[in-house]
Amino acid sequence: LRVCLQGTKLEGFFFAWVIHHKTGFLMEAIRELLSIPYGDATIYHIAVEVVLALVVIKLVFFPKRSYPIEERKKKLSKEEEEELISEWVPEPLVKGRTEEYTQPPTVDSIAGLLVTIGGKEKVNFGTFNFLGLLEDEPIKSKAAAAISKYGVGSCGPRGFYGTVDVHLDLEHALAKFLGVEEVIMYSYGFSTVASAIPAYSKRGDIIFYDEKVGFAIQRGLIASRSKLCVFKHNDMADLERLLQAQAAEDRKDANKAMATRRFLVVEGLYANTGSLAPLKKLVELKYKYKVRLIVDESFSFGTLGATGRGLTEHCGVPIDDVDIVVGSLENSLGSIGGFCAGRTFVIDHQRLSGQGYCFSASLPPLLAIAANDCLTRLQTEPARLAALQKNVATLRGLLNPLPGLRVGGDAASPLIHLTLDTPAPAAPTPAAIAAAEQTLQRIVDKCLESGIAVTRARYVRVEEMHTPEPSIRLTVSSQHTDAHLRKAAEVIRAAAQSVLA
Repeated sequence: LRVCLQGTKLEGFFFAWVIHHKTGFLMEAIRELLSIPYGDATIYHIAVEVVLALVVIKLVFFPKRSYPIEERKKKLSKEEEEELISEWVPEPLVKGRTEEYTQPPTVDSIAGLLVTIGGKEKVNFGTFNFLGLLEDEPIKSKAAAAISKYGVGSCGPRGFYGTVDVHLDLEHALAKFLGVEEVIMYSYGFSTVASAIPAYSKRGDIIFYDEKVGFAIQRGLIASRSKLCVFKHNDMADLERLLQAQAAEDRKDANKAMATRRFLVVEGLYANTGSLAPLKKLVELKYKYKVRLIVDESFSFGTLGATGRGLTEHCGVPIDDVDIVVGSLENSLGSIGGFCAGRTFVIDHQRLSGQGYCFSASLPPLLAIAANDCLTRLQTEPARLAALQKNVATLRGLLNPLPGLRVGGDAASPLIHLTLDTPAPAAPTPAAIAAAEQTLQRIVDKCLESGIAVTRARYVRVEEMHTPEPSIRLTVSSQHTDAHLRKAAEVIRAAAQSVLA
């Protein structure tokens, strides 16, 4: 015992309690303890030990009970149980609505060029079916035929018997089309970029991102747990200011700087604004400040460039200058899923660390076949892309000017956002946002009454990192005719004049 008690009296008390608990010789242990000298211990040290000893005694021998033992043993009668149940009022799972809810129009047909709403056909300007491949009968026939061979699903992730030969065929076809070493495919477009970002950027790393990035990117940023630095939308001066500030911090601690990875995340074509990222300047800053560039081309793939290869082709930038290119199969290719493209050593990392790849069932083979066939049609039928780009220029020309509304987005963008032509406050209030959305919704409703199906851009505002400006979102398709475009412009102008007068 003396060998064990070379420390303080508190340690001695603890061992005494253990001895008593095991053997019952408590008095003998205490007498032994009292014979141990205090040495040079101060009175304060002794007082602290005594207090701690008393606390231990209280906790061990006199534990606090939340309610008497008798009360625990008491069994409630059936009447008392029913009374308690009737008095219980559960808390709501979500907070009460802050805005009036209206039932959105119900589409009774495929979301193609024409949609049936309420038994009447409308011209569709609200779908991301940019190349009109969603309604293509030969593609649908091939997808339907694939069910008899592969079934309707893979029933497993890619790493666990979920990889089918058509998945590999599609990855090889996309890699060849884009001119990259390797492509990895995901089964859901949203999870592609939301998984790719945290696969590389971890806690302690730094991400610079545009304030207008979409919701999927925002989820990836949060999941990465990295330090987030936001710059103003497409403002390269603001971005360089942040990069310079970080470079100054890095010079203070070279060892920490070497261990910190830096990423720059943008969209090729911003879904929330319709504008294009200044890719050439981004690549210049990437090499100047040693950051890794991730570009989400979900909406620019299949819509921009001479052959539909996206923003890199549109801006004349080699795709190798972008570290990771993210794309979607759900817009121009009319299927489901997404992909990441780049060098082999970069892409292979996601096969073990991309959560949407590792833990989600792989893309149903019929959808992979449909996407591959759509990619082939994009290459063999260049008239589709040419018609889309012509229609974009035509509709923008017909809409400008639009009294009371601003026509937003880049001239080449098939996404057109119409916003109220009023000064935007620096920090819009929820009431101001709700009022603007109600005004825009009245314009949307009038357009629908006149045979033009458009939609108001909708967001999960309580989850958004930066509140997007309320807008009406138009999407242009290669299937739209000149008559469709003229009618859309006339209807939108008349609806805006009627509501905003």
